[in-house]
Amino acid sequence: MQALNELAALRVEDDDLRASIEYTKGVTLAVSSGLFIGASFIIKKKGLLAAGESGLRAAAGGFSYLREPLWWLGMVTMIGGECANFAAYAYAPAIVVTPLGATTIVSSAIFANCFLGETLHACGAVGCALCVLGSIILVSFAPEEAQLQSVEEIWRLATQPQFLAYTATVVLLALWLVLWVAPRHGKRQVLVYVSICSLVGSLSVVSVKALGIALKLSIEGRPQLHKRETLVFGGSVLLCIATQMNYLNKALDTFGTAIVSSVYYVFFTVKG
Repeated sequence: MQALNELAALRVEDDDLRASIEYTKGVTLAVSSGLFIGASFIIKKKGLLAAGESGLRAAAGGFSYLREPLWWLGMVTMIGGECANFAAYAYAPAIVVTPLGATTIVSSAIFANCFLGETLHACGAVGCALCVLGSIILVSFAPEEAQLQSVEEIWRLATQPQFLAYTATVVLLALWLVLWVAPRHGKRQVLVYVSICSLVGSLSVVSVKALGIALKLSIEGRPQLHKRETLVFGGSVLLCIATQMNYLNKALDTFGTAIVSSVYYVFFTVKG
């Protein structure tokens, strides 16, 4: 009997150690993601500025930036950051991964000051410090997340009436902003383009989490990628990313990088 108790205790310790290692992986990936995405804002901004000198600017609805190599370099950097973020959701709770986007604010503010000449005022420095402090608190005291074993479990959670009502509300708000508010006020108010990005992005959190878990389980020998639910989540992520990229380009081409990244982080964290 004592031997069985010792064996059970060893298994519990092993499970705790594995969970701790996975949590550390998730946090590390999330921080790395923030650094890459922060750098991508700066590179894309420089690409947008260069493209605006030879064609119709993104803020005016142009797509001349698609011919600018510097913009594509920023896009590749952002994709790298998003891949790290995608992997982070497989190892750490969303309530931890999402707030760690504060790394994006700090890195983009520093890079913008160094490479774009955008001055970081005292209030901005205090804001960055508060973001970092808040992220540390969340990482230290975040509640444990239930372990999900299949995409079907996430699908059941995502199709509950409460989440469906939230999804419908977000879609309607985003359409109102895109069709009515953005054409009239988008070039004057940073909140318009950023609100569209954050609203749509909040819907992608569940899908990204589902895809991360599906990939993780598939690697462990429990195939999930061929399932219908995984394909739906994948399509949702692609649609959200395409919408976010379009309006993020408009925001970056119209307003300062530090302002866009910080407002986007706050809105996305609250909604996510």
